[in-house]
Amino acid sequence: MNFYIKQNILLEHLNYVIKGVSSKNLIPILNCIKFELTEDGLYLYSTDSEISIKTFIDKKDINNIDSLGTIVVSGKYIYDIIKKLPNSEIRIEEVNNNKIIISTSSTEFSLNCNEVSDFPNLELDTVENPIILDKKVLKDIINQISFATSNQESRPNLTGINFIISNDILECTGTDSYRLSKKILSIPTNNNESNIIIPTRCLLELIKIINDNEGKIEMHIFSNKVLFKFDDIIFMTRLINSTFPDTSKLISNEFINEIEVSYKELYNAIDRASLFSVNDDKNTILCEVNEKNIKISSNIPEIGKVEEVIFADNKTGDDFRISFSSKFMVDALKALSCEKVVLKFNGELKPFLIKNPSDDSITELIVPIRTY
Repeated sequence: MNFYIKQNILLEHLNYVIKGVSSKNLIPILNCIKFELTEDGLYLYSTDSEISIKTFIDKKDINNIDSLGTIVVSGKYIYDIIKKLPNSEIRIEEVNNNKIIISTSSTEFSLNCNEVSDFPNLELDTVENPIILDKKVLKDIINQISFATSNQESRPNLTGINFIISNDILECTGTDSYRLSKKILSIPTNNNESNIIIPTRCLLELIKIINDNEGKIEMHIFSNKVLFKFDDIIFMTRLINSTFPDTSKLISNEFINEIEVSYKELYNAIDRASLFSVNDDKNTILCEVNEKNIKISSNIPEIGKVEEVIFADNKTGDDFRISFSSKFMVDALKALSCEKVVLKFNGELKPFLIKNPSDDSITELIVPIRTY
């Protein structure tokens, strides 16, 4: 292998595949990146056994190719070297003794290679009829749902986002059993029926490499993995082999109390009230609804007390009080980000909903905290 390429072009694609390299992996070959130079261009591969990434640099974006070949090198070191080189032409040349030379007009690095045969054979096959989504839509789904998933490995089925595809409907849900976030939207009909759980960690790595440009992303679903294909990138992740809980019974269609308030006023009031609850494991605050006002308060005897009153634009039902986690509420409000929010309650001890009145596709649910 011997070729010349601009630093910025190679670095752009290394930024993608480095997401598939884990420095914590005890298997050395999984800390590597595979370079495969063909007549069509340069393919880069990485995997940490949970996710696998493949990206492609077309030959037109490579300055010169003297010889083809395949090498496997440490992901950390090749990435750090290329990142620190100036934005000029780089030469990468494979030499004897299983080494490569990375050089510019004034700098030269020698880097040891690993055995190509040791690198895993990545099965990056596709299906004939993938799910097609807008890139921005998928990024929004992950950002709006991921915060509600669990990070407790003792319940692996809650550490991912549940994707249910039924013809032209996509339903995505995340929950840690104390809160829930759900998004429902229409997709192009393709007669697919799937119910899968994708690890949240992997989806968060995926959106780091999805740019903000308009475009489509293909979702190829298999029994044990899902593959996302977009631009010149293929991103594959394993699925969580478990059953997602049936959360449909948690979301009621009828409510005793409904309140519409300003998003900004509610968010700021809860954010300020949480200042006195930072040492409380649950960050508990109290919400009291009286006539047309909502009082948000937090009382920590060792620290102090805070109270704030905001105006309710619309209110139905009797007066009541309820306690909940300020952190959970702030996370839910961030996922909505709208001018007004509607809070729907069925008593002091039953889960309540937070909705955007102008967008019914997303639902946030929080389980209240018993304080007596």
